[in-house]
Amino acid sequence: MSFNILDAVKGFLTPDLVSQASSFLGESDSSVTKALGGLIPTVLGGITQKAESGGADAIFNLAKQAAGSGILGNLAGNFLSGGGGIPEGVPGMLQGIFGSKAGGIANLISSFAGIKGSSAASLLGMVAPLALGVLGKHSSDSGLNAGGLLSLLSGQKNSILNAIPSGLNLSGILGDWAGKATSAASAVHHEVEQQASSGGKWLWPVLLALAGVGLLLYLMKGCGGGEHKEAVTTEVPAVVVDSPKAEVVAPVKESLKVKLPNGVELDAYKGGIEDLLVTFLNDPNAKPGKDNWFDFNDLNFKFGTAEIIPESRKEVDNLVQILKAYPNAKIKIGGYTDKVGDEAANKKLSGERAQAVKAALEAAGVGSQIDGAEGYGSEFAKYPADAPEADRIKDRRVSVSVRAK
Repeated sequence: MSFNILDAVKGFLTPDLVSQASSFLGESDSSVTKALGGLIPTVLGGITQKAESGGADAIFNLAKQAAGSGILGNLAGNFLSGGGGIPEGVPGMLQGIFGSKAGGIANLISSFAGIKGSSAASLLGMVAPLALGVLGKHSSDSGLNAGGLLSLLSGQKNSILNAIPSGLNLSGILGDWAGKATSAASAVHHEVEQQASSGGKWLWPVLLALAGVGLLLYLMKGCGGGEHKEAVTTEVPAVVVDSPKAEVVAPVKESLKVKLPNGVELDAYKGGIEDLLVTFLNDPNAKPGKDNWFDFNDLNFKFGTAEIIPESRKEVDNLVQILKAYPNAKIKIGGYTDKVGDEAANKKLSGERAQAVKAALEAAGVGSQIDGAEGYGSEFAKYPADAPEADRIKDRRVSVSVRAK
């Protein structure tokens, strides 16, 4: 029997595993099943796209890495407290497949299946290494090299695309690769129209074919929903990936001009890090030390990485101006996560993000005022792993502590 990638991946996602994941994530079985139905072809589509666009060797190496990680024998451990969790290399795998678009996928799946952003991110973090692991094992068992794996993926591309559920618009994720399939579908559409003109005996199969083509075009081109933008934050949910904040209502911000001693004025808002930090530095009674921390409000990173996205550098730039205006001030930077997921991995990424902020400040010329940067993982998290997203998001942050002024 020939190897079918979709069926092979689905075979690992048993009803018992779905039930366990649902309970762990606080979602319904039906919602998790729907999310997985969208994630499997999405991940396999991304893998195939990457391989066909010159990344066959990279995909082959990721597949071998995943197969050797133990993920295929410990899927249940992803959704058990202390169960081993998702392999540490998952952020790198997601980056290797989707680049910076992984956060956007979590957003789409969250909306499509009606689940929390953190749940979608956790499921993505399971499906990606699972799919790669299945491909890695099959390659090993069948003696495939990178070229052989590429041929396998290309041969099953159409079935992968056809498995994408109606209503899940991936045009912003699969892009040009999906467009090629759309062109092929248009050719089929033209042929069916010619057949339909030859007589009534074609009517029923023609209607079925047109319906199928229409569905494919809908999936590839999208319908209505507008542009999907990646929502990435400083948080680190179950698989050390960033969960979207769509379900959390953002507070109304009151604009504020923060004036510094050197005459510089910062555009900020009331209660923001600039407002609170400058107030503290101006207060003669405020005592520097490890007990005072000021949270960044809009500091975001690329999905699963410590790379600050350009759109969120404003607060970092404002902090540079504050430090220049208070040359005697010294600060320490801390990274924090919620209690979901593998603590060692969470602590590692939170530390990398704190170091990224430190590096940005050093590059701006205020490095002498940085008294260290450290990641604390979930050590100081206030909310349990099963708390609502609106609470856990408060535990995921990067903060600044004034150590001298």
